[in-house]
Amino acid sequence: MVQSLNTKVDLTCDATSFLGIADYGKVMVGDHAFEFYDNRNPNNFMQIPWEEVDYVIASVMFKGKWIPRYAIRTKKNGTYTFSSKKPKEVLRAINKYVPADRLVHSLTFYQALKQGIARRRNKG
Repeated sequence: MVQSLNTKVDLTCDATSFLGIADYGKVMVGDHAFEFYDNRNPNNFMQIPWEEVDYVIASVMFKGKWIPRYAIRTKKNGTYTFSSKKPKEVLRAINKYVPADRLVHSLTFYQALKQGIARRRNKG
């Protein structure tokens, strides 16, 4: 059995991890870390301490009415993408431990397209 890094849990909810093939499990937000535990395989888990979190990136649609997924970018190990049944509650719980300036919106489709065109023009 895996030992949790948290001593106090703020929120637990059903979630999906998009690291490779989608894994279904539970997300736990606590006082020391963000944790994901797979439902089927107890050895498949992720524990991200708050000291390792660089940014939390939320994909926001329809002016904040719907958040389909969010990603946690770490300082050393890359980006981990998740979706959950209650994404707003998860992001509010994360906001207790990650400063508000580190919670950002992802680019919209048109912003990414515009940025790609601008980079292409600057290359040539």
